[in-house]
Order: sequence, then structure tokens, then C-alpha cells
Amino acid sequence: MSHIGINDLKRHAASTEAAVREAVDRVLESGWYVLGRENEAFEEEFARFCGTRHCIGVANGTDAIELGLRALSVREGSRVVTVANAGYYTATALGSIGAIPVYADVDGKTRLMDLTHLADLIAAGGIDAVVITHLFGLLHDMEAVLRITDPAGIPVLEDCAQAHGASRGGRRAGSFGAAASFSFYPTKNLGALGDGGAVVTQNSDIAQSIRRLRQYGWEAKYRVSTSGARNSRLDEMQAAILRAKLPFVDSWNSKRREIATRYSTEIRNPRVGCPQSLGEEYVGHLYVVTCDDRQGLAGHLSAMGIGTDIHYPVPDHRQAAVSEANSAIRLPITEELADKILTLPCYPELTDHEVTRVVAAINEW
Repeated sequence: MSHIGINDLKRHAASTEAAVREAVDRVLESGWYVLGRENEAFEEEFARFCGTRHCIGVANGTDAIELGLRALSVREGSRVVTVANAGYYTATALGSIGAIPVYADVDGKTRLMDLTHLADLIAAGGIDAVVITHLFGLLHDMEAVLRITDPAGIPVLEDCAQAHGASRGGRRAGSFGAAASFSFYPTKNLGALGDGGAVVTQNSDIAQSIRRLRQYGWEAKYRVSTSGARNSRLDEMQAAILRAKLPFVDSWNSKRREIATRYSTEIRNPRVGCPQSLGEEYVGHLYVVTCDDRQGLAGHLSAMGIGTDIHYPVPDHRQAAVSEANSAIRLPITEELADKILTLPCYPELTDHEVTRVVAAINEW
């Protein structure tokens, strides 16, 4: 029995090999490897894909969160609302800035930020920004988010690392907030052959700030005008590879959504809870179920040759590095889900037969 992995990047690479090789050759022949024509072209194409005016390529998704927040005037001591169930990436960015995470709990069904809790935190005062994470590929109801944040004058950064191409009402993830961060880590819906990231925005001033922040704070070569900057540039090779892959993202997302829909309609084991939001707002980056006996289910699937993972096993406020300082924080839904969630294989190259195997294995458990 062949093993079904949680992902298969070799299959994914094979599906775009010709286009990627052409892109790599183009960069090698150009003799220009950082901030050149490929980067400029990708920024223009990805901004158009997202429905934004600007895209700024950076070195990785975590830098994209940090530099995006810095461009929104988040500074040391700023208090930023975020969730604790998304892998500590925003917390890492906030720690680099010296800003303070203020955790909102999540909704038990969507696993996205609980907007009632968000409203309560904002009403209490002292909030400087909000990071909305479109977790597992599900775009939050951004119009509802903005109805809470806009009257308070609080900027929103969308974390779109798992939501490339997700849409509501014809608008893509990344086009709602003051700015939005993306990761192009190889496993993402749009992945590079290494690290990469970007910030998108409608605002020219924010875009200009991020362009300075990604390159030493330069306003002109060797002339530093912006503090908090670094060297964080999307190189030409990765930009060219992303350009080669970008035209396939919508079809890949459709395939992910098709697999997710099969899981949600065909898994009938009453001990396994399946996601139900499977429209255009969901791009199937991860298909995450809940189970009171997660270890038992994962062990059964492993014995059947099916890989699983946990995204994510430890909430941010319970991580060992910060747990003592956060001992008073209680996020009941976040904490409950952390003990129940399990990720199943869901990627465009998964075959119908493999999906059937996963469904059958779960139903017979």
C-alpha cells in the first residue's frame, strides 16, 4: 500500500517543471539576481491578482507581517490584537518589534478570530492595530471586521499566508485591510522553491514605507531615513518562479476545494468533525478536522499508510518561551481546539483514489 503524505512537493514540482525551468534559465541569463525585472514584474502581477495597487516582495512571510505592522506605525509597546492558534508567527513578528500581543479567542466552527471578543477588546481601549489571520485558507468576513475597527481608527493587517486567492463578494484576500502579508513558503498555495513573502496594500504611503523597510531604510542608495529596517528582499530567482506558478493558483485552489468538499460530504464518522465553509472564501490550504481522540485517529490513519499533522498543537500564549508571563490568559475555545485538531492530506496533486482511501479509513475507524 503506497503512503499518502500530508503533502507531496515532488509531485507539485513535476506539475510545473517546464515553466519553472524556463523561469530559472531566464534569471541565469539575465545576470541580475536581486530587485530586478523579475521582482518588478511579479509585484505588478501579484498585486493585480490580489486586487491591490501595490505589492512589495520581501524575504519571507514573517518579515512580511513585521514590516507590514511597522508601516502601520506599530512600535515598541504597541498593543496588537491577534489570535493564538496560528503557529506563533505573528507573535514572532511582534516580539521583533517589541509590541505586545493581545489575544482574542476564536470561533469554534471557523477557527477564525471571534469578532465579539475583538469588539470587547477594542471597546476596552488601548489597541493600536489588529492582525486578522485567514487560517487554513478561510477568508474571514472582513467587512464585519472593518465595521468594528474602522470607527475606532484601528488599522488591520490581513495575514494571508494560507489564503492566496480566497475571495468574498468578488474581493480577494489581502484587498480589505490597510495592508496584508503573504508567505511563499514551498507548501503554500503559491509557493517558491525556498522562502519568500510579500506585503500588498492599496495605500501608496504604506507601500513606500515598506520598500524602505525591506532595504536598510534607504530613501536613496546608502541614505537611511527609516528606522526599524532590515535586509529583506525577494530575490530574482524566487520572483521568477512565483511568476511561473501564479497562473495556476486558481485551478489549484479549485482542486483543493474539490478535495475538501469530498471529505466534508463523505466522511460520516460521528467522532470526526469536518469544516463546512467550502465556498470561494476557502482555498483548502489545510483541511483540519476535530476529534476527541486525536491520537487514536492519527494512529489508525498512520497504520493505513496515511499521513497527518497538527496545525497547531500549542497555542501562542502557552508556548514555553512565554507561558509564565501569560499564565493568566484564558482562551477556552483556542485551548480546546488545540487538543482536538488534526490535519488531513489536501493538495492539488492528490488523486481521487487517494481521497477515497482517506475517507474510507476514517469511516471505518
